[in-house]
Amino acid sequence: MDSTSTALVILDASIKNNVTISTTHIHIKNKLITKTLHHALNITNTEAELVTIRCDINQATSYDFVSKIIVITDSTYTAKKIFDLSSHLFQKHIVSILRKLCFFFSHHPNNHIKFWECSSYSKWHLHRAIDFETKFFKLISLYFNKLSWDFSRKPECNDLANKWKMTFQASNLKSNHFLNLVDRDSNPLEPSHIRGSL
Repeated sequence: MDSTSTALVILDASIKNNVTISTTHIHIKNKLITKTLHHALNITNTEAELVTIRCDINQATSYDFVSKIIVITDSTYTAKKIFDLSSHLFQKHIVSILRKLCFFFSHHPNNHIKFWECSSYSKWHLHRAIDFETKFFKLISLYFNKLSWDFSRKPECNDLANKWKMTFQASNLKSNHFLNLVDRDSNPLEPSHIRGSL
């Protein structure tokens, strides 16, 4: 694409060990303008791609001279969710994308966006480059023990649950503003953790 008014947005996402990595390159006039990489824990590939599309559309529409956006992804299935108003699962992201697109379309009547499918197995060098970056990115975490579901079995998680129980039991507001939570046998419920969450 050699037009200065066209933004070529190429994106890819991959999940490995519960970490979703998404990479994007934005090209204008055959030149790489922006390169972004997002990573998140314990989210679906669909949500990661929607978040990536959301960020990319924000980025591409920030250039006043861009009138055409072409989003190239290996999942047009995800892109179709943006225009499916009956979908409520990812509503927060969809509403944000549509709001930005409404502003983009109202800015000039010739502004438009297209979504193109490009398989991860394609030999197209621009998509192959971000596919490689996404799949082989080495995430170095400051909190390594939180990267896996094994964290839910570690002493740190048990300590958090015990601290919460002690704080709640010592609270003067407990009986005034909280209902007694009991199970079917009228035993008090206690906080517990499953898969890394309290």
